[in-house]
Amino acid sequence: MRIVRFGRGTWGSVEGEVIRATRGPGGPSTGRTYRLHEVRLLPPARPTKIVCVGRNFRGHIREMGHDSLPQEPGLFLKAPNALAAPDEAIPYPAFTHLLHYEGELAAVIGRTMREVPEEAALDHVLGYTCTLDLTARDVQAKDLQWVRAKSADKFLPLGPWLATDLDPQDVWLRTYVNGELRQEGHTADMIFPVARILAYISSFMTLVPGDVVLTGTPEGVGELRPGDEVEVAVDGVGVLRVRIAPAVPG
Repeated sequence: MRIVRFGRGTWGSVEGEVIRATRGPGGPSTGRTYRLHEVRLLPPARPTKIVCVGRNFRGHIREMGHDSLPQEPGLFLKAPNALAAPDEAIPYPAFTHLLHYEGELAAVIGRTMREVPEEAALDHVLGYTCTLDLTARDVQAKDLQWVRAKSADKFLPLGPWLATDLDPQDVWLRTYVNGELRQEGHTADMIFPVARILAYISSFMTLVPGDVVLTGTPEGVGELRPGDEVEVAVDGVGVLRVRIAPAVPG
Protein backbone atom coordinates (compact mmCIF):
# COMPACT_ATOMS: atom_id res chain seq x y z
CA MET A 1 0.00 0.00 0.00
CA ARG A 2 1.08 3.57 -0.69
CA ILE A 3 -0.33 5.93 1.94
CA VAL A 4 -0.60 9.58 0.97
CA ARG A 5 -1.64 12.84 2.65
CA PHE A 6 -2.96 15.63 0.46
CA GLY A 7 -5.13 18.72 0.09
CA ARG A 8 -6.07 20.08 3.51
CA GLY A 9 -4.80 17.04 5.36
CA THR A 10 -6.87 14.23 3.87
CA TRP A 11 -5.36 10.75 3.98
CA GLY A 12 -5.66 8.24 1.19
CA SER A 13 -4.19 5.25 -0.59
CA VAL A 14 -2.64 5.53 -4.05
CA GLU A 15 -3.70 3.04 -6.72
CA GLY A 16 -2.06 3.92 -10.02
CA GLU A 17 -3.13 7.50 -10.77
CA VAL A 18 -6.08 7.42 -8.37
CA ILE A 19 -6.19 8.34 -4.68
CA ARG A 20 -8.87 6.66 -2.58
CA ALA A 21 -9.55 8.81 0.49
CA THR A 22 -9.38 7.03 3.84
CA ARG A 23 -10.31 7.72 7.44
CA GLY A 24 -6.82 8.29 8.75
CA PRO A 25 -3.57 6.76 7.48
CA GLY A 26 -4.25 3.22 6.30
CA GLY A 27 -7.86 3.42 7.49
CA PRO A 28 -11.11 2.41 5.77
CA SER A 29 -12.19 4.12 2.57
CA THR A 30 -14.51 7.12 2.68
CA GLY A 31 -15.74 6.33 -0.85
CA ARG A 32 -14.26 9.48 -2.37
CA THR A 33 -11.60 9.37 -5.09
CA TYR A 34 -9.22 11.95 -6.55
CA ARG A 35 -6.81 12.08 -9.46
CA LEU A 36 -3.22 12.04 -8.25
CA HIS A 37 -2.06 14.79 -10.61
CA GLU A 38 -4.89 17.10 -9.53
CA VAL A 39 -4.08 17.29 -5.81
CA ARG A 40 -1.31 18.91 -3.77
CA LEU A 41 0.63 16.33 -1.81
CA LEU A 42 1.58 17.03 1.80
CA PRO A 43 4.27 15.45 3.99
CA PRO A 44 2.90 11.95 4.80
CA ALA A 45 3.32 12.33 8.56
CA ARG A 46 2.26 14.56 11.43
CA PRO A 47 5.07 14.05 13.95
CA THR A 48 5.43 15.19 17.53
CA LYS A 49 9.19 14.78 16.96
CA ILE A 50 11.68 13.90 14.24
CA VAL A 51 14.62 11.78 15.39
CA CYS A 52 17.66 11.60 13.11
CA VAL A 53 20.68 9.32 13.00
CA GLY A 54 24.02 10.78 12.01
CA ARG A 55 27.09 8.87 10.81
CA ASN A 56 25.31 5.65 9.78
CA PHE A 57 27.22 5.01 6.53
CA ARG A 58 30.99 4.47 6.51
CA GLY A 59 31.55 6.61 3.41
CA HIS A 60 29.76 9.57 4.95
CA ILE A 61 31.80 9.22 8.14
CA ARG A 62 35.01 9.44 6.09
CA GLU A 63 33.88 12.43 4.04
CA MET A 64 32.96 14.33 7.21
CA GLY A 65 36.51 13.85 8.52
CA HIS A 66 35.86 11.22 11.21
CA ASP A 67 38.09 8.17 11.69
CA SER A 68 36.25 5.88 14.10
CA LEU A 69 32.90 4.14 13.76
CA PRO A 70 30.19 4.95 16.32
CA GLN A 71 29.48 2.32 18.95
CA GLU A 72 25.80 3.28 19.17
CA PRO A 73 23.47 5.40 17.02
CA GLY A 74 24.33 9.09 17.22
CA LEU A 75 21.04 10.98 17.41
CA PHE A 76 19.85 14.55 16.93
CA LEU A 77 16.41 16.12 16.50
CA LYS A 78 14.72 18.17 13.83
CA ALA A 79 11.64 20.17 14.76
CA PRO A 80 8.24 19.54 13.09
CA ASN A 81 8.29 23.06 11.58
CA ALA A 82 11.08 21.79 9.31
CA LEU A 83 8.65 19.62 7.31
CA ALA A 84 8.14 20.53 3.65
CA ALA A 85 5.92 18.98 1.00
CA PRO A 86 6.88 17.15 -2.18
CA ASP A 87 7.46 19.48 -5.15
CA GLU A 88 7.74 22.47 -2.83
CA ALA A 89 10.06 25.42 -3.44
CA ILE A 90 12.45 25.72 -0.50
CA PRO A 91 13.79 29.26 -0.01
CA TYR A 92 17.55 29.43 0.37
CA PRO A 93 17.88 30.84 3.92
CA ALA A 94 19.65 34.14 4.39
CA PHE A 95 21.52 32.99 7.51
CA THR A 96 23.71 30.45 5.69
CA HIS A 97 26.15 30.42 2.79
CA LEU A 98 26.63 26.65 2.75
CA LEU A 99 23.38 24.71 2.36
CA HIS A 100 23.92 20.95 1.98
CA TYR A 101 21.68 18.10 0.82
CA GLU A 102 21.49 14.72 2.57
CA GLY A 103 19.15 12.17 1.01
CA GLU A 104 17.78 9.56 3.41
CA LEU A 105 15.24 6.81 4.03
CA ALA A 106 12.71 7.76 6.70
CA ALA A 107 10.46 5.53 8.81
CA VAL A 108 7.10 6.81 10.05
CA ILE A 109 5.79 5.26 13.25
CA GLY A 110 2.36 3.61 13.22
CA ARG A 111 2.16 2.14 16.76
CA THR A 112 3.43 3.55 20.05
CA MET A 113 6.94 2.30 20.84
CA ARG A 114 8.35 2.13 24.34
CA GLU A 115 11.17 -0.32 25.21
CA VAL A 116 10.47 -2.42 22.11
CA PRO A 117 13.06 -5.11 21.33
CA GLU A 118 14.86 -5.05 17.99
CA GLU A 119 13.10 -8.15 16.68
CA ALA A 120 9.69 -6.47 17.08
CA ALA A 121 10.64 -2.92 16.12
CA LEU A 122 9.62 -2.98 12.44
CA ASP A 123 6.11 -4.11 13.41
CA HIS A 124 5.59 -0.60 14.78
CA VAL A 125 6.35 1.16 11.49
CA LEU A 126 3.45 2.50 9.42
CA GLY A 127 5.59 2.97 6.32
CA TYR A 128 8.76 4.29 4.74
CA THR A 129 9.39 7.34 2.60
CA CYS A 130 12.05 9.55 1.03
CA THR A 131 13.42 12.56 2.83
CA LEU A 132 15.92 15.37 2.30
CA ASP A 133 17.79 16.40 5.43
CA LEU A 134 18.80 19.96 4.58
CA THR A 135 21.71 21.26 6.63
CA ALA A 136 23.26 24.72 7.00
CA ARG A 137 26.78 23.32 7.23
CA ASP A 138 28.57 26.57 8.12
CA VAL A 139 26.11 27.29 10.92
CA GLN A 140 26.32 23.69 12.13
CA ALA A 141 30.04 24.11 12.64
CA LYS A 142 29.82 27.23 14.80
CA ASP A 143 26.57 27.00 16.79
CA LEU A 144 26.53 25.31 20.20
CA GLN A 145 23.54 23.19 19.15
CA TRP A 146 22.25 22.33 15.65
CA VAL A 147 18.94 24.16 15.96
CA ARG A 148 19.47 26.61 13.08
CA ALA A 149 21.51 24.17 11.04
CA LYS A 150 18.89 21.42 11.04
CA SER A 151 15.50 22.79 12.11
CA ALA A 152 14.92 25.92 10.05
CA ASP A 153 11.58 26.15 8.28
CA LYS A 154 11.25 23.66 5.39
CA PHE A 155 14.56 21.93 6.16
CA LEU A 156 12.93 18.49 5.90
CA PRO A 157 11.08 17.75 2.66
CA LEU A 158 9.27 14.42 3.12
CA GLY A 159 7.35 12.22 0.68
CA PRO A 160 5.82 11.65 -1.74
CA TRP A 161 3.99 8.88 0.21
CA LEU A 162 4.53 5.99 2.59
CA ALA A 163 5.33 2.52 1.27
CA THR A 164 4.08 -0.13 3.68
CA ASP A 165 5.51 -3.24 1.98
CA LEU A 166 9.24 -2.57 2.12
CA ASP A 167 12.31 -4.27 3.54
CA PRO A 168 14.22 -1.24 4.86
CA GLN A 169 17.55 -3.11 4.69
CA ASP A 170 17.25 -4.01 1.01
CA VAL A 171 16.76 -0.81 -0.95
CA TRP A 172 18.96 1.58 -2.93
CA LEU A 173 18.94 5.26 -2.04
CA ARG A 174 20.00 7.87 -4.61
CA THR A 175 20.15 11.66 -4.59
CA TYR A 176 20.24 13.73 -7.79
CA VAL A 177 20.93 17.45 -8.16
CA ASN A 178 19.85 18.93 -11.48
CA GLY A 179 19.65 15.40 -12.85
CA GLU A 180 23.21 14.47 -11.83
CA LEU A 181 23.67 11.51 -9.47
CA ARG A 182 25.36 12.78 -6.29
CA GLN A 183 24.63 10.07 -3.71
CA GLU A 184 24.12 6.33 -4.04
CA GLY A 185 23.98 3.85 -1.19
CA HIS A 186 22.33 0.58 -0.22
CA THR A 187 20.63 0.28 3.14
CA ALA A 188 22.33 -3.08 3.75
CA ASP A 189 25.50 -1.02 4.28
CA MET A 190 24.07 0.89 7.25
CA ILE A 191 26.16 0.56 10.40
CA PHE A 192 22.97 0.34 12.46
CA PRO A 193 19.96 -1.27 10.74
CA VAL A 194 16.57 0.40 10.98
CA ALA A 195 15.19 -2.09 13.51
CA ARG A 196 18.13 -1.50 15.84
CA ILE A 197 17.77 2.27 15.52
CA LEU A 198 14.09 2.15 16.44
CA ALA A 199 14.66 -0.19 19.37
CA TYR A 200 17.50 1.99 20.63
CA ILE A 201 15.39 5.17 20.50
CA SER A 202 12.45 3.45 22.19
CA SER A 203 14.70 2.34 25.07
CA PHE A 204 14.64 5.90 26.44
CA MET A 205 12.12 7.89 24.36
CA THR A 206 8.55 6.95 23.53
CA LEU A 207 7.79 7.09 19.81
CA VAL A 208 4.14 7.72 18.96
CA PRO A 209 2.16 7.35 15.72
CA GLY A 210 3.24 9.97 13.20
CA ASP A 211 6.76 10.41 14.56
CA VAL A 212 9.50 10.33 11.92
CA VAL A 213 12.89 8.62 12.20
CA LEU A 214 15.65 9.44 9.70
CA THR A 215 18.13 6.61 9.23
CA GLY A 216 21.30 8.27 7.90
CA THR A 217 22.77 9.44 4.62
CA PRO A 218 25.39 7.81 2.37
CA GLU A 219 28.51 9.57 1.10
CA GLY A 220 28.28 12.30 -1.51
CA VAL A 221 26.69 15.13 0.46
CA GLY A 222 27.34 18.53 -1.03
CA GLU A 223 26.35 22.12 -1.64
CA LEU A 224 23.09 23.45 -3.03
CA ARG A 225 22.47 26.79 -4.72
CA PRO A 226 19.33 28.75 -5.58
CA GLY A 227 17.67 27.25 -8.63
CA ASP A 228 18.88 23.70 -7.97
CA GLU A 229 16.40 20.86 -8.32
CA VAL A 230 16.89 17.95 -5.93
CA GLU A 231 15.50 14.42 -6.23
CA VAL A 232 15.74 11.73 -3.57
CA ALA A 233 14.83 8.29 -4.94
CA VAL A 234 14.28 5.18 -2.81
CA ASP A 235 13.59 1.85 -4.49
CA GLY A 236 10.13 0.60 -3.63
CA VAL A 237 8.97 4.05 -2.52
CA GLY A 238 9.33 6.61 -5.31
CA VAL A 239 10.94 9.99 -5.85
CA LEU A 240 10.82 13.12 -3.70
CA ARG A 241 11.41 16.31 -5.72
CA VAL A 242 11.97 19.86 -4.46
CA ARG A 243 13.50 23.07 -5.80
CA ILE A 244 15.81 25.48 -3.98
CA ALA A 245 14.43 28.97 -4.49
CA PRO A 246 16.17 32.32 -3.92
CA ALA A 247 15.99 33.65 -0.38
CA VAL A 248 12.89 35.62 0.52
CA PRO A 249 13.88 39.20 1.50
CA GLY A 250 13.46 39.71 5.23
